[in-house]
Amino acid sequence: MKPIAVQPYYKIERKLNSTGQQYLTDEREMVLYEDRLITHRREFPLMDVFDMSYRRLGAGEGLFYLHTSKGVFSYTIRHDPARFIRAFQDHERSKQQVRVRG
Repeated sequence: MKPIAVQPYYKIERKLNSTGQQYLTDEREMVLYEDRLITHRREFPLMDVFDMSYRRLGAGEGLFYLHTSKGVFSYTIRHDPARFIRAFQDHERSKQQVRVRG
């Protein structure tokens, strides 16, 4: 199945070793499909996704919030997710129009 939209995000992991601590940045992707949204560790059926929002923190970075029936999940991002959010909203609107017509 072809993705509707992709949103990069990242996770910073702290690793401890004998010489101290090290911070590793793990680049990841959130992928929006026709029926689900997939992140590195989770998969959400779109019927469980209520909304998406974004809070800019400065220097282009920010927090992307995914509002679901299981709670709100936050993801650190480097670029404004307006296209990704718009793709989700457009997809949801088109599903509602099909339901109204059908």
